[in-house]
Amino acid sequence: MGLIHIELFATLDLVGQAPGGPDEDPVGFPFGGWQAPLLNEVTGAQILAAYEGMDALLLGRRTYDIFAAYWPGQREGEIAELFNRVPKYVASRGTPELPWAGSTLLGPDLAGAVREVRERHEHVKVVGSLDLVQSLLRERLFDRLDLWVHPIVLGVGKKVFEDGVVPMNVALLEPPVAGPQGTVFLRYGLAEGVPRTGDMTLPDRGLGRDGVR
Repeated sequence: MGLIHIELFATLDLVGQAPGGPDEDPVGFPFGGWQAPLLNEVTGAQILAAYEGMDALLLGRRTYDIFAAYWPGQREGEIAELFNRVPKYVASRGTPELPWAGSTLLGPDLAGAVREVRERHEHVKVVGSLDLVQSLLRERLFDRLDLWVHPIVLGVGKKVFEDGVVPMNVALLEPPVAGPQGTVFLRYGLAEGVPRTGDMTLPDRGLGRDGVR
C-alpha cells in the first residue's frame, strides 16, 4: 500500500486559500498570490525535493483546471516533466472534461476511490486542492502532511483545518527547516489515537505514572 502525501502552503494563521495567484480562488478573497513574494531559491529547492518519489497526482477540480491550463505546455524542468508524466486523478462532483494526458476522474465514493489509488501507487501527492484536502482530513485519509508555514497573517480566507475536522494525532517526521525569509517546512505523519487531555493543576498533570490518561 502506498502513501497519500498532502502538500500545503499556509500562512501563520493557517490560511491555505489561493497561494499561487489572484485568479486561483478569487471569490471574497483579496490576497490571491500571497506566496509569490516569499519564494526564493532555498524554498524552491525544498519544494522540488518534496516531490521525490512521486508517482501520481491527486487533485481537486479547481487545481486540476489550473494545472491543466499550464503544465502541458511546459517541456523543460523537473517539475514539468514529472507532472506531465505521472497519472493524474481528479476529484469532482461533476463530470468535467479532462484534457491533460493521463487524467482519470474519480467516482462518487471519494474515500473508496482514494483508497484504490493508494493501492495502485507508491507515493500519491495531493497538491493545493484545499477542498479535497479538507475531505481527506475529515476521513483521516492521508499518511503524510507537508505544511509550509509562511511568515504572514491574512485574517481572512479558507483555513487548512476547518471547523469539524476529526481530532487526530500527528508525528513530526523530520526536523523543521526554516528558509531565509522565515518560511518553515514541517513534515508530519498521521499517528494513532486521538489527542489526550490532562490537568495542569495536578503534580502529574493528570496523566498518571506512565504518562497516559
